[in-house]
Amino acid sequence: MWSNFFVQQNEEGRMGVAGAGQGGGLVGMKGGRAQRRTHKMSDSKEGKIKLAFFVSIIGVTLTVLGTGTEFWVELAQPKNFSSNQTCQMAHYGLWKGCIRTLWVADIDPERTSCGPAELPGESNCTYFKFFTSGENAVIFQKTTNKNLNLAAAILALLSLTMMAMGSICIAMSLSQGVPFFLKPASFCFILSGVLILLSILIFHQSVLALLSSNHSIPLYHELSWSVACVGSAGATLIFGGFLFTILSLPFSPWQKCLSHKNSAS
Repeated sequence: MWSNFFVQQNEEGRMGVAGAGQGGGLVGMKGGRAQRRTHKMSDSKEGKIKLAFFVSIIGVTLTVLGTGTEFWVELAQPKNFSSNQTCQMAHYGLWKGCIRTLWVADIDPERTSCGPAELPGESNCTYFKFFTSGENAVIFQKTTNKNLNLAAAILALLSLTMMAMGSICIAMSLSQGVPFFLKPASFCFILSGVLILLSILIFHQSVLALLSSNHSIPLYHELSWSVACVGSAGATLIFGGFLFTILSLPFSPWQKCLSHKNSAS
């Protein structure tokens, strides 16, 4: 009888130890999951990332607006060059150019050149053949430099590609709740801003090359509102990229300065 009693106690003790082991395992698993959840971003940091992403989206929108329009530069003849009631001017961008015929009576009397392009008149627009047959365009007997125009267009396309990659990284960071993708996103947005600014510089060089190709017809030239959009977009993208760089750090620089001040006091 006593032997059966001790055997029963041993079996119950083993079951208790096994149950405790299983309970400890469950507790460990729950603790591991809770520890994993703590590595995710807080709500405040997620809000800051969304705000920085909104700034970058403004830069993306301005870039798409600027690269898709043909108002990068305006070339205008003197308004009395043809000695009649009309004058001609041209405006073009990365992909397309337009020749406009305006009425001299609609132009500001204090303005010596034909324009601006917003005045009513006839317009004839054509796409450039740089990307198809490789032909140069001729505007007012002046020839473009297709190599510079192609370089400016390619840089703009690369900039748009980097913007798309940066947006994908931010979307993955927000969906997964991890800050790992913030560093590649910051690199993509900063690089896209630099590329679009380089595109403006090369495009300006292409305009100067066009003007120097033939001096028989005097032309006035000025960069138009599309360049202003693209330039603002480049600065906005670089600023947004630096914001993502700061947010990717394990601690904020301002928080570190405050902690040093508090410890010193």
